[in-house]
Amino acid sequence: MTVRFEVHPLNPQERNINKAAELLAGGGLGLCPTDAGYTLVWSIASREAEERVRRLRQLDSKHPFTVLCRQLSEAGRLARLDDPAFRLMRSLTPGPCTFILPASAGLPKRIRDGGRSKRRDIGIRLPDHVVTRALLEAMGEPLLSASLVLPDEGDLVSHEAESVAQALRWVDFMLDAGDCPPGPTSMVDCTGDELEVLRQGFQPVDLQRPTRRQ
Repeated sequence: MTVRFEVHPLNPQERNINKAAELLAGGGLGLCPTDAGYTLVWSIASREAEERVRRLRQLDSKHPFTVLCRQLSEAGRLARLDDPAFRLMRSLTPGPCTFILPASAGLPKRIRDGGRSKRRDIGIRLPDHVVTRALLEAMGEPLLSASLVLPDEGDLVSHEAESVAQALRWVDFMLDAGDCPPGPTSMVDCTGDELEVLRQGFQPVDLQRPTRRQ
């Protein structure tokens, strides 16, 4: 049964944030509002929660997940940031953008080897939502995340709290902060010779003149 913690979207109650963090630290699976819709979140250490997500979303073992980070220095421990990628992330974060980056040795091996690319890439986000950031602070570490694209829930509106709550009764908790901005995130590939927008999200990004690698 899903525990629904109601939190204020701008001043979330610390008690409820800490309860959610305790569930995640114990291997639980939760729902959290972000700047691009509600998303599934779980601890990087929780293989069980990750497998639940794969089963529920009917994903194969190579499907990559996104890492939510608090700040650029944290992202830099999990991925390799060259100068163009660092400058881009500094200009666009926090915000609803996912950056595809080469994974570093600081990322657990199962996650580093889990993507489809032999280059071992990883998606990183620094979300701009008070509740998400409060949860990350309470955890004191990054979280894994997955979007709400479910095979049997075609009518799910992932940024509307009631739609999410009614459709998703199999997670351990939901941090309910009401409706949040819609997704998807924009997605930028920072692994090639040029920075490339792979997907324009609800809030598009403009790279202007692509930055070449030196």
